[in-house]
Amino acid sequence: MRLEKVLESLSNACGVAGREEEVRGLIKEMLEPYVDELREDKLGNVIGVKHATKRRRKPLNVMLAAHMDEIGLLVKTVTKEGFLQFFKIGGIDDRVLLAQRVIVHARKKALPGIIGSKPPHIQKEEERKKIVEASQLFIDIGARSKEEVQKMGVQIGDPVSFDSKFAKLGKDKVIGKAFDDRVGCAIMIETMKRLGEVDCNVYAVGTVQEEVGLRGATVAAFGIHPDVGLAFDVTVAGDIPGVKEVEAPIKMDKGPSLTIADAGLIAHPKVLRLLIETAEENKISYQLETGLPGATDAARIALTREGVPSGVISVPTRYIHSPTALLSLSDVENAVKLAVAFISKVPKHF
Repeated sequence: MRLEKVLESLSNACGVAGREEEVRGLIKEMLEPYVDELREDKLGNVIGVKHATKRRRKPLNVMLAAHMDEIGLLVKTVTKEGFLQFFKIGGIDDRVLLAQRVIVHARKKALPGIIGSKPPHIQKEEERKKIVEASQLFIDIGARSKEEVQKMGVQIGDPVSFDSKFAKLGKDKVIGKAFDDRVGCAIMIETMKRLGEVDCNVYAVGTVQEEVGLRGATVAAFGIHPDVGLAFDVTVAGDIPGVKEVEAPIKMDKGPSLTIADAGLIAHPKVLRLLIETAEENKISYQLETGLPGATDAARIALTREGVPSGVISVPTRYIHSPTALLSLSDVENAVKLAVAFISKVPKHF
């Protein structure tokens, strides 16, 4: 399957944090042809292993991580009139929620719905000037009562994803849901596909619950005990109106971003240096980024056991943590090329 199609399949799947079943199944299927071993740990992380070709000495363990989960909602309560009130999972700006189409993943079947609120036509002037908070919103699935909601199979805790489908814009731009971090998952799968013989054990890990505290990577790294860690994720593309260079200097079509420091990680100097050298040797475009307030799975991998030299390759993406994001496939392709070349060089430098 082509890289674009892999991303499309993963983007359209539902995997709200803690409810990653659908994405996990896809990643297992996509990884299986390219690994020697495939398993799932107790928390739900998918772990594919490609063993070192040479066995002359104890090979290094290289851990690649991309999180399977996405931001979304969980059903919190049901009103007597049949409206669903919800709880946010992950960092979602209340301003992007109103009037969004959603899918309620009930036990019987997936149900379409819309996020509603008090109509602006009957709001007072001061109400119209304020952001409608999530606590004032609800999901309308067309039910007339709480009893009807129950008959439709909806239960407290059911995950709710945004109803946004993958589409292509022009030659190499795509839009879709959950690019954070399905694009990282696609990069990881494609990297394993393109790896030839390797002198290290490569662990490809689809992690769970990153959006709620980097939880999956924490336990996966403890079990793997890697010597080097590399996370694939997204970063803010600041090439839109109203964004200053100092706020978000990374741009689309300029290559993947290499993290120098973020809120959870200061990239290990050897990893960062090798990523830069590898990119330059292979004429792969790249960008450097520091100061972003978020963090990735690499933050937890780096602090595992006695410490793991770690780094991050990110894809510049517009409109992260919203129902629909936009990125460039050329940046994704360059991220894959860099990852494959980097892995081949790791055994000689660590």
